[in-house]
Amino acid sequence: MEHQSPAPTATSDTSTLIKDTNLQGFGEDVITASMQRPVIVDFWADWCGPCKQLMPALEAAVTEAAGAVTLVKVNADQNQALCGQLQVQSLPTVLAFWQGQPVDGFQGAVPPSQIKAFIDRLIEISGGAQQSNPIDAALEQIDALYDAGEYMQVVQGCQQVLGHEPGNIGTVIRLGDALLKMGETDQAKTILTQLDPNAINDKDLKARLERLNTALELSAQAESAGDIEELERAIEADSTNYQARYDLALAHQAKGNLEAGADALLAIIMRDREWNEDAARKHLLKLFEVEGADSPFTLKYRRRLSSILFS
Repeated sequence: MEHQSPAPTATSDTSTLIKDTNLQGFGEDVITASMQRPVIVDFWADWCGPCKQLMPALEAAVTEAAGAVTLVKVNADQNQALCGQLQVQSLPTVLAFWQGQPVDGFQGAVPPSQIKAFIDRLIEISGGAQQSNPIDAALEQIDALYDAGEYMQVVQGCQQVLGHEPGNIGTVIRLGDALLKMGETDQAKTILTQLDPNAINDKDLKARLERLNTALELSAQAESAGDIEELERAIEADSTNYQARYDLALAHQAKGNLEAGADALLAIIMRDREWNEDAARKHLLKLFEVEGADSPFTLKYRRRLSSILFS
């Protein structure tokens, strides 16, 4: 029997779905991995013409399945003992494992339609287990925690994901968002300002980053706001002191009281819509952007703004 060489390392983008293995790696790559989702094992050899016809079609079908199954390739010439254990007598032979056991298989180069039917059966057997990759599954859980207001757990979850995939832009954005919600503005700014919105292809992520950058901008403005009581006294002394009203809006915003801030901005718009190049309305629109189009705050104050502008 020939000496068994280590399995080559996959270098394509599908390396998490398609890999090579040998006798030493079979337990982890196939038996253990099949406890999570079906694993297809392709036994092949360099001299086998049908193997070279089957493999590209098999790889394409596994890629198209988007994580519902994985493919492990075994060079039969280099793993004769493994072939003997699994009673592989002709090439190509394809076996499918689920929950540690062989559940289906075929021999020879079959057409793509049969490969698809084969994979569909495996997905049905497994109930579609893990059709998304672990990172996607983790992000779904993180989003659920965010919606529940569990921002500290969101931060912890994002840090774990970034430990495995440091360049995951969606995770970085989620981390920055959660830090902003927790009031950790400096940390959020350090993380988010390193990202270039123009380099992000996902339009939803790009919009989310732009919204967060707007939130950072508003936060920076609020840092220079004055004392609320002093500003209120200045307004009481002069109702046309629109700068004081604007600063009051920022001061309320800095305290997290967006409604009081919006009220101060609307008071300016009611009295002088064009003051300081429409600064009050523009600032209010930024608050709408940060809070989201469907938030109760935005819906309430957008209605009030419309009633003032169109009265």
